[in-house]
Amino acid sequence: MKPGNLIPRRRTALKLMHFIVLPLAVWFTLVQPRDVTAWGPGFVRLHSVFGLIFVTAALIWSADYFRRGLIGRPGPKLGPRLKVVHRVLHHALVWGLFLVAVSGFFIGLTASRQLWAGDIVPIAVPLGMPEANRIVGTIHSIEFYLLAALIAAHAAFHIWRHVVLGDNALRIVAPKFLHRFL
Repeated sequence: MKPGNLIPRRRTALKLMHFIVLPLAVWFTLVQPRDVTAWGPGFVRLHSVFGLIFVTAALIWSADYFRRGLIGRPGPKLGPRLKVVHRVLHHALVWGLFLVAVSGFFIGLTASRQLWAGDIVPIAVPLGMPEANRIVGTIHSIEFYLLAALIAAHAAFHIWRHVVLGDNALRIVAPKFLHRFL
């Protein structure tokens, strides 16, 4: 953190975002709303709280990106084509996070009843548009699974960089106490 300031440095905040968003992305990839409904109301509430945390992190990350651009550069060991892949992949990830959050808002907007994120925040004023809600729900699901595929490609790319190129790409997002394992 900056001296005398409670706001962490940008890179520290980005590391925190990785460690918030990644496990939640895995959770939402593996656990569907119908699953938590079958497990009971406590799990429905937990799933909703996870959604609120995910969306909050996604919107903070997106706002930072829209204001200041990407934080990282591709690194000297990447060739020209891989530098393009690096840039496109990172832009697509941040836009994917943002669009998943926006489509989630539209699910709440087109719903027939008030939806709440984490039983804390109303998602939107429900307009009661069941057909639009079905379409938006399908778009939201497709967006999320495309985002999950991008996340997997992103992870594979950086693991490849770290192992094959030996450029310590994983240390960029890992906290210092994990660096000795990388």
